[in-house]
Amino acid sequence: MFIELLQQDEICILRFRGRIASGAQLDYLDSELQAIRALDANRMLADLHDVSSIGSTGLGFIVAIFASITNRPCGRFVMTGLNDHVRKAFDVTRLSEIIPIAADMSTAIAELRELSPCGAGCQPARDC
Repeated sequence: MFIELLQQDEICILRFRGRIASGAQLDYLDSELQAIRALDANRMLADLHDVSSIGSTGLGFIVAIFASITNRPCGRFVMTGLNDHVRKAFDVTRLSEIIPIAADMSTAIAELRELSPCGAGCQPARDC
């Protein structure tokens, strides 16, 4: 499993690759989570196009990122690119009812660019 961090204007994109299995690469995930939490980002997109499967560790990792971003002023988080197997994991755990899922990358970016519930005072991330 590999996580790549990209930036598109004011949006930070986390591109996940591989299999996020239960108990796999805990040290790597912990260091990535700490790095993500340290970012000055309030709009984040999780691109899961290249994730073949996800276990409880991966679900917990996504939830931790979601909570970290959405607890910030004007924080917004959207996922996209879930294959049927990955989508089922989010549906079975009912996380798909909590974490926004966009049909495709362009829809996800559009959702993140919309005014947040904070209104006009919301400042985009300076960098990620």
